[in-house]
Amino acid sequence: MENPAGFWNRVGARLLDGLILMGFFSIFTGELVTEEYGVPDVLAVFYALLLPSIWYGYTLGRKALGNRIVKADGSNVDAVNMVKRELLGALLYFVTFGAALVISAFMVGLREDKRAIHDFIGGTYVKREKTYHN
Repeated sequence: MENPAGFWNRVGARLLDGLILMGFFSIFTGELVTEEYGVPDVLAVFYALLLPSIWYGYTLGRKALGNRIVKADGSNVDAVNMVKRELLGALLYFVTFGAALVISAFMVGLREDKRAIHDFIGGTYVKREKTYHN
């Protein structure tokens, strides 16, 4: 696995993506957080699952911080990888009351390949890349 992204880079990209989504939600709802379902939920699903599938493993936060989700073999992720990675990974973290999430954080911090549990589930890893293309 070539040039895996480290813990703080990955956390930063997730936080930046969260801020971006909050901004989008406020545009559509006029509020930062809403209990109603609709456009914000569709946007969140598109952003987390489909955007990386069609934009070569990037979200806006990942692109800004120079990391990209790829398959374990280094090729581009697809929607199946993203559903496994994000939805099944989140389900595991939920049913273990967050214990698996804590273990994943240690895995990213300590493993040489920087893969978390959700990376293994989705057959992915997060790679550091330049934020520009020649």
